[in-house]
Amino acid sequence: MNKVILMGRCVRDAEVKYTQDSMAIARFTLAIDRRYKEGAEQSADFIPCVAFGKIAEFFEKYGNKGVKFAIEGRWQTGSYTNKEGAKVYTNDCVIERVEFAESKRSDAGAQTESQAEPQTDADGFMSIPDGIDEELPFV
Repeated sequence: MNKVILMGRCVRDAEVKYTQDSMAIARFTLAIDRRYKEGAEQSADFIPCVAFGKIAEFFEKYGNKGVKFAIEGRWQTGSYTNKEGAKVYTNDCVIERVEFAESKRSDAGAQTESQAEPQTDADGFMSIPDGIDEELPFV
């Protein structure tokens, strides 16, 4: 069994590219806080992630720096030979499911309008904007 479940924040905006046959591929890094502090500082692991298709398009819209996500996927290793002829080994979490992990950012004053998260009701559930039902990868 190969199953990964992570919750963390995007380190920077997701980088999305399209293949020749128009499939989206999103790459980004999630910062996952460790449970225990090292000394006086909180430490984190930085997990490279990749998403394909509709999920990648979701990250193109919402995968902004600092946004917290809960993701489910699988761990994938691989290798390739770079331009210099050296073998490069890869480790990525391939995302199969994604959800927003918080309703509001705690530092809302520092957030820009483009990074604003959707509004939530009193129970913490967000309303899905009209017209994007077909675009949500986790429905």
